[in-house]
Amino acid sequence: MAEESKPAAETEASIVEAGKVSQWLTQNGFDNHESLEADHEGVEIIKVEPDLLLPIATALYAYGFNYLQCQSGIDLGPGKEIVSMYHLIKVSDNADRPEEVRVKVFLPRENPRVPSVYWIWKTVDWQERESYDMYGIVYEGHPNLKRILMPEDWIGYPLRKDYVSPDFYELQDAH
Repeated sequence: MAEESKPAAETEASIVEAGKVSQWLTQNGFDNHESLEADHEGVEIIKVEPDLLLPIATALYAYGFNYLQCQSGIDLGPGKEIVSMYHLIKVSDNADRPEEVRVKVFLPRENPRVPSVYWIWKTVDWQERESYDMYGIVYEGHPNLKRILMPEDWIGYPLRKDYVSPDFYELQDAH
C-alpha cells in the first residue's frame, strides 16, 4: 500500500517573511542575517552569525534600539546548539507600544564564543556573566567575564540540558 503524500505546504520548508527590522538591515547593507518566525506576541526574531553580531548590533543601536531589555542563554538540547539571545527595544517619548526585536546567535555546543555587546549596551554586564556561568558561553571582550552565581571553582554549566549534577559540593570553612 502506498503512503499518502503530504500537502506541499508541509513538505516544503516554510518561508518566513522578513519583518520591518530585517528589511531595514537589508536596505542598509546588512543582508547577512536570517529572519526567523516571529514569537507568539509578534516580536520579530533575527538570526545572526557570531562574527557579525557586533556590526549588526551597532546598526540596530543606530536604528534606535537603545535599550537591551534582556540577554540570556538557551540550550536547544543535548548535542544541539547553544543560543545567545538579545531582546532589544526602541525606547522613546510618547511610545505606547515600543518597537521590539529579538536577535539570536546560534553557537556550537563545544566552545561557544561570541563577541560581547557590553560596549554597546552596558546593561548586558551581569546578563552575559550569567549566561557564561550557566551555559558556558564565552563573551569575548567582556570587561569582567567570571562566574556570578556559582563558586569560581565550579565544574560545568548547570542550565545545560546535558549537565550532570555532582553528588555534593564541598564548601570550605570561611574562617
